Parts: sequence; C-alpha cells; structure tokens
Amino acid sequence: MQPRRQRLPAPWSGPRGPRPTALLLALLLLLAPVVAPAGSGGPDDPGQPQDAGVPRRLLQQAARAALHFFNFRSGSPSALRVLAEVQEGRAWMNPKEGCKVHVVFSTERYNPESLLQEREGRLGKCSARVFFKNQKPRPTINVTCTRLIEKKKRQQEDYLLYKQMKQLKNPLEIVSIPDNHGHIDPSLRPIWDLAFLGSSYVMWEMTTQVSHYYLAQLTSVRQWKTNDDTIDFDYTVLLHELSTQEIIPCRIHLVWYPGKPLKVKYHCQELQTPEEASGTEEGSAVVPTELSNF
Repeated sequence: MQPRRQRLPAPWSGPRGPRPTALLLALLLLLAPVVAPAGSGGPDDPGQPQDAGVPRRLLQQAARAALHFFNFRSGSPSALRVLAEVQEGRAWMNPKEGCKVHVVFSTERYNPESLLQEREGRLGKCSARVFFKNQKPRPTINVTCTRLIEKKKRQQEDYLLYKQMKQLKNPLEIVSIPDNHGHIDPSLRPIWDLAFLGSSYVMWEMTTQVSHYYLAQLTSVRQWKTNDDTIDFDYTVLLHELSTQEIIPCRIHLVWYPGKPLKVKYHCQELQTPEEASGTEEGSAVVPTELSNF
C-alpha cells in the first residue's frame, strides 16, 4: 500500500537540528515501495521531484513509451521488445513544462513463440529518460538498452523474415490478424511483426502522460509490388487506448528492407495531433544501444 501523502512541516524556528516530524517523513519516503528516492532535481532537471513516491503507472507509461521509440528506431522485427518489469524510477514535475521521468526496466522478446525466448529469457535492462510535455503527445525520449540479440543473429532472423514476406502471394490481401480466437497463423507471423514494428512509431507519436496504446488487431493488409527490393505494404490496425478503452483505427503505410531505415506514414481517426507523419530515422541494435530524440 502506498504511504499516505504527507504535508511538509512548517519551517523550524527553534534550535538547530531536524525536527522529529521531518525525520519521520524522510523515513516514509525511503520506505516507499514503488521507486527509488527522487533526490534533487539539479540544473538539468527543472521542477520539483515527487515527494511521496512516483506512481507505478507513470513509470510503466514512461517505460512503454521508451520501448515504442526503441522498437521503431531499431528498424528490426527481430529486435522487438516488450516491457517485462519496471525496476526503479523517479520523476520531476514542472507545472509549466511537464513531467520528466527516469526509469529502469527489464524487457523480453516480443515474439513469445520464439525458441530463443525459452533459452534467453529476459533481455536485460533498459534505462530511459522520458519527458511528457503537459499532456501533449510524442514524448521526448533517450533510451539505452543492453544485452540485445547478437547483431549477426538479428540480421539472419530479419533476412529470413524478409524472404518469407517476398515469397507470399503478391499483391497480398489479408484480413483479421489475429483471428477471432486470438490465433496468428505461423505463415502470417512476419506480417504481424512488421505491422507491430511500424505501429510502434504510431503509438510513440500518440502517447501522452496518461494515454497508452497497444496493437489489438490488423483488419486489412495489402502488399504492393515494388521496383526495388523493399517490402511495401498498407495495413489497417486497431489500437486500443487503455485508459479510455477506445478502439482507434489507423491506416499505416510501411516501407522496409533489412538494415535500412524504416519508413512509416499513417492516418488515425479521432486523433488530436496532425494526422499524418513519416519516419525515416535509423536505429542500431548493438550492445549497448542508445537511442534519443532529445
């Protein structure tokens, strides 16, 4: 149970030395079960640190936003990660600017059916600085992750997925992934993973301090013939917003080739921010990896 938020004591006007109430408050802060002590903001951290512990929901929100950004920038379906556990964090609140969060968390491979998942388990730690700008979407993120998949192994997995995509019927037209029973046919797994990769960009752009999205379903997919070797397809996804329970359809256009920058354009319904965006940035999956848009 979270300790009840306490009022800070009035300035002590007696002899020098800490008041008993101040010592009790300090003890409560140290025992807060959710986070590590916040400490002082310093010149690089404007605003005041949270005084009674950071809500775990905020730390999880920051970790998920960082992973959306990491997944997009990696540009690799084989490097996809999801949140395993938040380990520690702290936050600074600035009413005029927003909320800045430092968070450390563990991750695991996105594809739970992968044989490597059983052997490797969780993929180590990520450390992220996330700045939510007063409920505005597209948080600013700096994220560093360690213990990634070996580069050669990742390249092999990406190329295998690429060949599977190239061997599919072209132009490819599919609906409902996963099906109504939540099952993804193994032959369609490459499409789902690529759709998740492109949707990571969209979910990062739409995320705010309180709005969290995850990919619920692909409702249509159409692959296009290209004059080069890239994978080029349009798809429609349903994004589930957790706090409001809203389902938001988004049309996404994705261009991908292993080892090259991922290109994404999208259009979502009921979106308050500009409805189209494109991403052409490139990430790298080496150990350690630091990705940033600060």
